[in-house]
Formats: sequence, C-alpha cells, structure tokens
Amino acid sequence: MLDKIVIANRGEIALRILRACRELGIKTVAVHSTADKNLKHVLLADETVCIGNAHAHQSYLNIPAIISAAEVTDAVAIHPGYGFLSENADFAEQVEESGFIFVGPSAEVIRIMGDKVSAIQAMKRAGVPTVPGSDGELTENHEHNLSIARRIGYPVIIKASGGGGGRGMRVVRQESDLIESIALTRAEAKSAFNNSAVYMEKFLENPRHIEVQVLADGQGSAIYLGERDCSMQRRHQKVVEEAPAPGITEEMRRFIGERCARACVEIRYRGAGTFEFLYENGEFYFIEMNTRIQVEHPVTEMVTGVDLIKEQLRIAAGQPLSITQSEVHLRGHAIECRINAEDPQTFLPSPGEITRFHAPGGLGVRWDSHIYANYKIPPYYDSMIGKLITYGENRGIAIARMRNALNELIIQGIKTNTSLQQQIMDDENFQNGGTNIHYLEKKLEKEST
Repeated sequence: MLDKIVIANRGEIALRILRACRELGIKTVAVHSTADKNLKHVLLADETVCIGNAHAHQSYLNIPAIISAAEVTDAVAIHPGYGFLSENADFAEQVEESGFIFVGPSAEVIRIMGDKVSAIQAMKRAGVPTVPGSDGELTENHEHNLSIARRIGYPVIIKASGGGGGRGMRVVRQESDLIESIALTRAEAKSAFNNSAVYMEKFLENPRHIEVQVLADGQGSAIYLGERDCSMQRRHQKVVEEAPAPGITEEMRRFIGERCARACVEIRYRGAGTFEFLYENGEFYFIEMNTRIQVEHPVTEMVTGVDLIKEQLRIAAGQPLSITQSEVHLRGHAIECRINAEDPQTFLPSPGEITRFHAPGGLGVRWDSHIYANYKIPPYYDSMIGKLITYGENRGIAIARMRNALNELIIQGIKTNTSLQQQIMDDENFQNGGTNIHYLEKKLEKEST
C-alpha cells in the first residue's frame, strides 16, 4: 500500500480522501491555500503545506507548488480529487515524470477522453452507443457540414471538442442557421478552451442524464458498479443524484455496463471513472467520460457497499481489483442532495461565517462535509459546502429520509439551497421518478414568473 500521499484538493472531497487513507494506514499531506488553513482535513492531516494565496491559480492550480509539497514531505503519490487539476493531463504527466504516482489514469488516457471528438471515436471502437453525429471535427467545408446535418436530422447541437460544464454548445433547429452557429461556437471554443475544434450531434429534446460508474486496475480487469440518475440539473450543473436510476432494468444495466467495462480494458483505463450518457426512449447515448472520482460517488457506495476512494488508492498502489463483477450487487436506493452556500432564489454565492450548525442523523443518513460551527466559507471557490445522502430499502424510503434529514439540517449565518432541495423532494414528478434534464430549469422558470 502507498506510504504517504498528498491530497491536492480542498473541502469535502479532501476530507473524504483523508478518511479513506486513515482506514488504509496511509499518511496524509494536506496542501492548502492561505484562505484554507482552518479546513477540517488540514486540521486532521499528518502534515500540511501552504502552497499559495487564496486564488486557485496561485494554489490549487499551481502544479510546481503541489509537486514541491510532495517532494519536501517524501510523499509517494498525489490524489487530485475532483475539479481543479483532476483531469489535467499535463499535471498527471508532470506528477509521474517527477517520480510520484498519480491517483488516476495515465496522461495519455486523460487526453483521449478529455477531447470529446477522440473520446467518441474511442467509444465507437469499443462498442459503446453514441449520439448520431459528425464522427469527428467539423471542417470549413460548408456543403459537407450541411450534408452531415441533413443526415443526422434537425435539431442538431454544435459542441466544442474541448468544452465542458455546459459551455461551448449551440442548438440549431433549421438549416439556415447552421453555418453561422458553427462559426460562433468555434469562436467561443477558441476563447474559452483555446481549442477551436467543434463537432455536431443530434440534439435530444428531453433526455435523462444517466451515468455508469466503473473501476479498472489497468491490468486487464474492469467492472461496472451500476448507474446513477443525475437529471435534476440547473444550468447543466447537477443538483440531486440517485442510484440506481429509476426505470433502468437489470438487463439494460448489464447491456450498458458491460460495454463500459470493455471500453476501459481497451483504452487501458486505470482507476475510478464515469461514463456519462443521455438516455431517451430506451436508448443510451455516450456524451463524455469523467476520468476522476465524481461528486456523486457516495450514492454508488451506498447501494454497492464498495468504498470507491479506497479502491482508487489500492489501484494506484498497483494492486488488482479487490472485487469481481459477480460480487457487485445493488441493494436499496440512495439519493444525494448537494448543499450549496448560495441564495435559493437568486443562486448568488453566500460566503461568510457559519454561526450555528447541526448535522442530521439517523438510520440511512450520511453527511459528507468539511464545515463546522464558526467556520468561515471563503469567497474564492465553488459554493458547494456539503452533500447530504440518504439510503433506504427502496426509493420511497430514501426520499422520506431525505425530507427528514433536510428538515434537521441547520446551517445559520449564511444562505443555503436547503429550501430548494426540500421543494424537489416534495415535487410529485420527482417522486414518480424519471424526470428529464430540463425539468428543474423549467420548474424554476415557471415559479419565478
């Protein structure tokens, strides 16, 4: 097992990694910005290193500082968590060239899956279903691009090859708008991602967002751990996640899961990863792969009993998978609500001091968070301050426990989106399951008028 690792992240995921390390007997080094000296995992880590000022580009995105922290503390590996540098191929490459283990896939695989065009091509070769599209980057040949759109059928969507987070995409509903839309998306992509490459796909009107969790050891073995439904979104950002996805049968789960696992073997994937799909009319359509641990990984842990962070660490240490596919069993249902420090009406961030705090509890309740009473939430980072997860023998019990837990959760001194999460749990359509990715946005628009 790894002797000592640097946790190159902050907040709840850093604390989550620290807990897994403690269980495995791994020493921890918490790197932090000047604004984060009082973070929970920083207070608990075996060693700490301040790597820069509050702004992320001077600290959590500062590659030389993170690698230097590993050098001065004699760490052997670096865990990137999610966000920040977790899917940065240059970072993974520099970590390994400096003699450390990167807890994640190789830089080569991160590059392949980080580019939407090359990722789709890799998935096609592996037999993973994809959205009908241009099968590669669009050229400057207008007639050829028009013919592709006619073959696919309108509406189509133009996407930036290096995009993400809902940026760099444009829906085109009629042929007369296509050429201009491609040019505009190219310009946006160049500005936002320094990569002007764009591609075209069929635009699905009312899909759900279904994703498949995988683990692969890079030694020829890969497994899938069921799927999650992440359709409850606002501005392409997930708000509620659950596992398993309502309405997905065991046969469908096996169909898509086996293809994802096979793809992992073919691309020589190593670590935890997530295949994201749009799902409509009984069909799965691959959109991207996240080559890291996901924010919503706890719901998969709750229904499978598999500790995904510990599996990441074992794989990074060169160990084969500790479980086989036949040993993966989904039991019950789990739901996760992201708790953000933000105004529930305007969604503006709400940093500041937490004056009073009480975490919910009871059977089937899990609270993953770094906050505590008198902790000051800095204004420099993502507004998510915790994840509330509930588990039940079935979906109805999981929802009932979430409603109770949200009522018990007390966070005062700042604003949070707890009331929005309560509204979602009380929503009849959510309770019935299977809402699409546009549902929450439309619900909020309707309520604001």
